Amino acid sequence: MKEEKEQPIHIKNKRAYFDFLIDDKFVAGIKLLGTEIKSIRQGKANLTDSFCTFIDGNLYIRNLHISEYTHGSFYNHEAKRDRVLLLQKKELKKLKSRTEEKGFTIVPLTIFISGRGFAKVEIGLAQGKKTFDKRETMKERDSKIEMDRVMKR
Repeated sequence: MKEEKEQPIHIKNKRAYFDFLIDDKFVAGIKLLGTEIKSIRQGKANLTDSFCTFIDGNLYIRNLHISEYTHGSFYNHEAKRDRVLLLQKKELKKLKSRTEEKGFTIVPLTIFISGRGFAKVEIGLAQGKKTFDKRETMKERDSKIEMDRVMKR
């Protein structure tokens, strides 16, 4: 019998790259409950409207939607709740000082499972794009699609 290989979990926030210019990236651990990690391993998470904020010196991810675990009992978790991100103190200080500057925010980019089986979040220090920047991004994407189409012929 063949053993089925598990597909690596990479849940992406495609909206982040469209709405923001990513300046710097960090990889943070995330503090989860048992049913949350099981749902993430099934790929049942959504990063679209999520963002990161500092509360009492800790970095939290807000509006991260992790669907309830299908085989969970009454111990199941809430779908949207604030979850603590785990970073080193010097990284937290750097992020806090940069977010106090005008126009910077912290945006989650991807959720993935590390080699040791832990859920990690890649976060980006980002600056919001203007509407003309977004139009430029759409033009670049359309031209890339057109180039790929021509190259296939």
